[in-house]
Amino acid sequence: MDAVTTVLDAMNKAGKPLSAGQIAELTGLDKKEVDKAMNKLKKEERITSPKRCYWEPK
Repeated sequence: MDAVTTVLDAMNKAGKPLSAGQIAELTGLDKKEVDKAMNKLKKEERITSPKRCYWEPK
């Protein structure tokens, strides 16, 4: 499974907005990998930010 899919799955399972650090802890991925995956998801408009530094799937 690639990092993007892993990050999106973690966000869906959490059911609440998460920060990149929280996603890294949940998935076991490196924070830099999580940041890259989140940037890709932001560009594809698959995640939104309800408050600063926290993200959730659309």
